[in-house]
Amino acid sequence: MSESQNIEYKSSWRDEYLKWICGFANAQGGRIFIGKDDNGEVVGVKDAKRLMEDLPNKITTILGIICDVNLHETAEGDFIEIVVEPQPNPVNYKGEYHYRSGSTKQELKGAALDKFLLGKQGKHWDSVPFPNVSVADLKPETFDFFRKKGIKSKRLDDDVLTDSNEILLNNLKLKENDYLKRAALLLFHPDPEKFVTGAYVKIGYFETDSDLIFQDEVHGNLFEQVEKTMELLFTKYIKAMISYEDIYRVETYEYPKEAVREAIHNAVAHKDYTGGTPIQISVYKDRIMIWNFGQLPENWTIDTLQAKHSSVPHNPDISNAFFRIGYIEAWGRGIRKMNEHCAAAGLPQPLYYYASSGFWVVFRKDTFNEQSLKELGLNDRQIKAVLYVKEKGKITNSEYQNINEVSKRTATNDLSELVSHFSLLRKIGTSGSNIWYEGVGQ
Repeated sequence: MSESQNIEYKSSWRDEYLKWICGFANAQGGRIFIGKDDNGEVVGVKDAKRLMEDLPNKITTILGIICDVNLHETAEGDFIEIVVEPQPNPVNYKGEYHYRSGSTKQELKGAALDKFLLGKQGKHWDSVPFPNVSVADLKPETFDFFRKKGIKSKRLDDDVLTDSNEILLNNLKLKENDYLKRAALLLFHPDPEKFVTGAYVKIGYFETDSDLIFQDEVHGNLFEQVEKTMELLFTKYIKAMISYEDIYRVETYEYPKEAVREAIHNAVAHKDYTGGTPIQISVYKDRIMIWNFGQLPENWTIDTLQAKHSSVPHNPDISNAFFRIGYIEAWGRGIRKMNEHCAAAGLPQPLYYYASSGFWVVFRKDTFNEQSLKELGLNDRQIKAVLYVKEKGKITNSEYQNINEVSKRTATNDLSELVSHFSLLRKIGTSGSNIWYEGVGQ
């Protein structure tokens, strides 16, 4: 076995390895082998019997936990196995908090340490009480907006119209004793950035990745950010095609409003606000990219998110308030809804990926249609091939020759142009002398 999330090899013992035990205890647990090299081969450990007496005492005295310490005797030499169970309470090494992530040990500091300690207490960042702010400091108009939206979504009763703001906050569990929670400040305060750095949205229109044409910032509480961001996107950044049904004017936008709204709701509700960075929306002529700071839960992947049809889970108190007015679904249908809206509009499925310590949702136009491809300057053979890739997902040089009845040289030249000039296809491998291609972003 190689070193991993739960296994560490050390050729000899040093007291600093108590930090590794601390890291395992604060994560998912694990085993440390003393007397093995980095490849897991036994090299033997000196004074094994003395260590069998010393190690349990050091672990208990310095870390305050109990671990199984086992001696293994082999022909290659003796080695010691230390079995570390995950601990329900935080474990520290001389005031330092260490954590096992992947196959590395990290010392937790700052916001990461705060989040870790809160998690061990069963709390989230948005549920922490905040002193010196009262209900009177919150924005009355936002409470009115919340009530109207909640009743319209049928997730709040008409009784909320007569409830005081304080009762409403209590019902939403946004107060703890006499203190407002952080979530209450983000949701209802006129200027949450006084308390939370980076709690706003930044929008930019880009000609290329390095060529910013214009930009905007959206400030205010989270409800205001959602509404103002939607308004800006669909009045300034996203084009509408005008048509008429009888005498009625119909506006059809480049992207489905409900899909974009769902992405913004999830970005705002599930953002990790400890990062101090705004939500970033980058608009290009062929796509919209929405990014929010946050980390995937341990052992989650993008495939996990798509299987659960949800977004990165953060901020349960904020999410509960968003649910009450119909901003997000209770059963994590966010990704499914975005997929369904894009499919209904004839657009490619959105892309979801995790990069740069954050979560991306990317909406794309359907550039793989005959009219768009003609406008780009593709010849008829290339258009036929790109539409083939749209349907099948891939194409080979041989398939290109067959569907267009052309020579291998013509096929190679046409395909090379689709890769290097139009950037519509990319090479993905070879099978013998046959080259495979797939659609970019498909």
